[in-house]
Amino acid sequence: MNAESMPVKFKPYTRQSIRQAPQWQSMPEEQREAVQVVSHVLPFRTNEYVMDRLIDWDNIPDDPIYRLTFPHRDMLAPDEYAQLRELVFEERKDERAIAGVVQQIRMRMNPHPAGQLTHNVPRMNGAPLRGVQHKYGQTVLFFPSAGQTCHAYCTFCFRWPQFSGMDEMKFDALDTQELVAYLKLHPDVTDVLITGGDPMIMNTRSLAGYIEPLLDPALAHIQNIRIGTKSVAYWPQRFVSDHDADDLMRLFERIVKAGKNLALMGHYSHPAELRDDIARQAVKRIVGTGATLRMQGPLIRHINEDPHGWAELWRTGVRLGAIPYYMFVERDTGPHEYFQLPLARAHDIFQSAYQMVSGLARTVRGPSMSAFPGKVVIDGIVTVGGEKVFALQFLQARDPNWVRRPFYAKFDPRATWFDQLRPAFGEEKFFFERDEAAPARVIPILHARHADGQVAAAESSLV
Repeated sequence: MNAESMPVKFKPYTRQSIRQAPQWQSMPEEQREAVQVVSHVLPFRTNEYVMDRLIDWDNIPDDPIYRLTFPHRDMLAPDEYAQLRELVFEERKDERAIAGVVQQIRMRMNPHPAGQLTHNVPRMNGAPLRGVQHKYGQTVLFFPSAGQTCHAYCTFCFRWPQFSGMDEMKFDALDTQELVAYLKLHPDVTDVLITGGDPMIMNTRSLAGYIEPLLDPALAHIQNIRIGTKSVAYWPQRFVSDHDADDLMRLFERIVKAGKNLALMGHYSHPAELRDDIARQAVKRIVGTGATLRMQGPLIRHINEDPHGWAELWRTGVRLGAIPYYMFVERDTGPHEYFQLPLARAHDIFQSAYQMVSGLARTVRGPSMSAFPGKVVIDGIVTVGGEKVFALQFLQARDPNWVRRPFYAKFDPRATWFDQLRPAFGEEKFFFERDEAAPARVIPILHARHADGQVAAAESSLV
């Protein structure tokens, strides 16, 4: 076993323990203060690999991985930061007052965008399914309770309520029993996306406990098992040198042998995350099991605005056997004012990066917004009939009839999210808002049927 593959025990750092990190004392006082204040609102967790191998400490606070993992004061409004700072550094802390201010700030930050709580949770036997989302017909999202943390937290995270003690807004399921029952009632579902948090935070035995029930022959219609993970960037040792890394590879092989496509949805935000030898070794081990690794991540101001960086990331991934998949637009949640970019700028960056890579990397799609009605991609900025417009389409939608139907929005150089766009050519509404067959805010109810055609006892909403 070479030095890269030697077991290294995972050691996280949080607000309570970051002072133990060797780099803490060399950080400017302003940066240390920001960590202590902002992390009361937004989750903060990093680890030795991120700090020792990914961050250039001679370039903080501008180093992209530092900004990706360490809170900054500008992630809060100036008055919010000042108010919270005063409470945090009081000689005799009033924890109740701190909690009150923190809650107010969090609720301003749109904690669950795009109808995740109100429209995406299915019901069975009249009750909502805990830890399950079903927005698109073919794909069910599953949030195992043991996977609702990460090796390190991203400062832009759109699922930050999962890690912030907001239990009333948390998605988590203790086991797969209800999930399996639900899937048996929905033979049209082909994909299960196991997500979080990060399912790869679990040991192999726990992960297998959630996945193996999905290999039941009664679920033959489940063709693809996806695992959303940032571990490939923040703790690649999980696939290489952790004590059960070899067991994990064997689990992947069993899933593939069972006839399922196992797809790891690897979250990569910057080319630095694939420059370390162990990160590349992790990719090779994953694809060596017969699983696929798809690369996705959001475009984030301060972190990855350089199209050359995206091109490097995609080219490196392809060379290692990974598949470029998505460039997302930063969601309208959390400290999005700090990270957001105008959609016009996002399109320019994507187009420039796309032009730099070969056809093998042009599997990537973007810039894409996971908005309420579906995944909206910006195809281009064009002039039609004398009007400058965004050319758009749905890659996924709540109503499948909306998918791949081109539509247009007025060009707005300041717009940063789909809800800020308005229909072009004098139209009052986009086509999906006036579609009488499936209005944008009305979600169909599906009646699950058994193979004999009888309606199941449990009705379940698609979203």
